[in-house]
Amino acid sequence: MLDTGSSPAAAGAAPAPRHLQPTLDDVGTPLSQVTFVVVDLETTGGTPTTAAITEIGAVKVRGGEVLGEFQTLVDPGVPVPPFIAALTGITTSMVRTAPRIEQVLPSFLEFIRGAVLVAHNAPFDIGFLEAAARQHGYDWPGNQVVDTVALARRAVTRDEVPNHKLATLAAFFRTAVAPEHRALSDARATVDVLHGVLARLGPLGITHLEDLATAADPVPPARRRKRHLADGLPDAPGVYQFRGANGEVLYVGTATSIRNRVRSYFTAAEHRRRMNEMVGLAEQVVPIVCGTVLEARVRELRLIAETSPRYNRRSRAPERLPWVRLTAEPYPRLSVVRQVRPDGGPRPGEAEAHIGPFAGQAAAQAALEALEATFRLRQCTRRLPRTPAPGASACALADMGRCGAPCVGGQSEAEYAEVVAQVRHAMLVDPTPVVEVHAARIRALTAAERFEEAAEWRDRLEAFLRGAARAQRSRRIAAHAQLVAARPHGDGGWEIVVVRHGRLCATVTTPPGADPRPAVDALLATAEEAPPPTLPASAAHPEETDIVLRWLEQPDVRLIEVGEGWACPVRGAEAYRHRPGDGASPLAAALRRVSDGHAPSAA
Repeated sequence: MLDTGSSPAAAGAAPAPRHLQPTLDDVGTPLSQVTFVVVDLETTGGTPTTAAITEIGAVKVRGGEVLGEFQTLVDPGVPVPPFIAALTGITTSMVRTAPRIEQVLPSFLEFIRGAVLVAHNAPFDIGFLEAAARQHGYDWPGNQVVDTVALARRAVTRDEVPNHKLATLAAFFRTAVAPEHRALSDARATVDVLHGVLARLGPLGITHLEDLATAADPVPPARRRKRHLADGLPDAPGVYQFRGANGEVLYVGTATSIRNRVRSYFTAAEHRRRMNEMVGLAEQVVPIVCGTVLEARVRELRLIAETSPRYNRRSRAPERLPWVRLTAEPYPRLSVVRQVRPDGGPRPGEAEAHIGPFAGQAAAQAALEALEATFRLRQCTRRLPRTPAPGASACALADMGRCGAPCVGGQSEAEYAEVVAQVRHAMLVDPTPVVEVHAARIRALTAAERFEEAAEWRDRLEAFLRGAARAQRSRRIAAHAQLVAARPHGDGGWEIVVVRHGRLCATVTTPPGADPRPAVDALLATAEEAPPPTLPASAAHPEETDIVLRWLEQPDVRLIEVGEGWACPVRGAEAYRHRPGDGASPLAAALRRVSDGHAPSAA
């Protein structure tokens, strides 16, 4: 069942305590257990394209203990420039008998296997090493890289040091070895700088390997200290709720991995001001694991509508979304309404005409204007009598030819009814008249170089088409009491959904190779009930219906059952068989056939 109140977490209660020991995936790897290889190079110049390596020095450490060292001179194949020799003390005669870089790389790559690489100004050192490996046909292992320059900028302020050069930081942290532009001594000094920087970052929440990826981000300390809210969250699809001190739901989101998504809120990747403010108020994160991504998206919408979180911008009140309605009165007109309730009902044999809902009032008004620009429909808001009143006068729209003026007898009731029928047909069935009128007007305005006016007509047409399409799609799926569909998932499994009147009522994923029929029977027995909608829409939030329709219209979705009693001729496992190359989803054609009173063709 998808009822958001069916679980304590969804209903607002605090999650039940967990007494299981968390795994390393849950809490991360403590820095004391990480193996670092601190590396430093000496080169003949500043870029790998014009210079070569003359010396490599590296120190392997874990938990403050030195595990090994690596040092060698390297023959660059060219003379060492005099200024480099003066700076480093490495001369051409010193490297003439040294091994070439292609001879050094195999042992160096073995030395760094499985370790996190550390360097001071890491892009320089790692860039040279990657270029050398690529040039000589070695695969670069892609170790995680930590730059002590970036870390030091977060840990040591300019009030404490004038710059973040290695020599300056070595003096500040009183390293055991002073850097002297030789690879091994500089690597040893960088080890002490690394330990000093990490000691300062610990109180800011940088305590695990996973934290280092964003440790250099310009994140306020107060937000970074909230990093613990992500501890223990599941690495699974679902919904997450940020809650405040009094249990108030501040924000609801969805993710394919709850843990990874929540962690991102405490890094520089999250720069929205409202989200920063929300994280500052949050005291806990409540996860709701979902079986499928589809279920997660639907749960998110329902929880937003149920709890109205103040930091969610998505629609929290679908009942207040605007519609464009053709009124039911002797001389109907168009109006924008918030609640779709018949006020007298349609004429005999005619359907109530509504399109939408729209995202906002402006979009609804634009769609209304598109219809009024196409058809000679009255635009006055007063209710007209069947017989024109004596002395009645028409408005300016009649003089401009944009209204048939039924208020003064310009059109009879029958003639006006024909215009209304055309409007209703454009809203509910075929928008071609609206498209043709707007296309012609846009071409004329563009030819006259009146581009701003052309854009206004284009925007009105787009708003109308979006609203009409949404209403038609929702109306079609809402007419069916039940849809059962399946989609291939993973290696031989199926994602199965039950939809009733446009509302997602159940979903499950079957294991690879398992017979899906028992899963379908169980879903149908336990699926949420969805009564027929009383409005010209589905029984669900409009955005939920859109999400469900997008899922159903995927090319690899197979319809298992349409409506109560409408079963596909192909039964059993054959109905679930995925046949690549079948083309588009059969949903639209099947629904049309069912709407016409025919059984759907085999999926």
